[in-house]
Amino acid sequence: MTPTAPWSDETTPLLAIREALRGFNADREWGQYHSPRNLAMAVSVEANELLELYLWCADEGPQPAVAARAPRVEEEAADVLLTLLNLCDRAGIDLAAAAERKLAKNAARYPVERARGRLEKAGELE
Repeated sequence: MTPTAPWSDETTPLLAIREALRGFNADREWGQYHSPRNLAMAVSVEANELLELYLWCADEGPQPAVAARAPRVEEEAADVLLTLLNLCDRAGIDLAAAAERKLAKNAARYPVERARGRLEKAGELE
């Protein structure tokens, strides 16, 4: 199922990325290190590497503040995705289905008429 053409959000399903990632990991025998616990920690580490690129940015200024960091944003975002897919694979989570359920849950918790343009958490909305 791995696509032969260049991947894009419009044409590449998560399953194809997951299968390519499985092959990548199997070729390197990395599965032995991929417990759900270790992968959950790795997701946090990768997300923080992405966050670090924006450290000390002014809200009104360039994002990230250092232009040389901009190409790394794509790489770190991909690391977050790949690590999360590894975690979901090991934990038996269908990420697309989980995302669909979570969006539905959030829609119920944050109805448009109460939440539009507001920053409060669900329990704080009137």
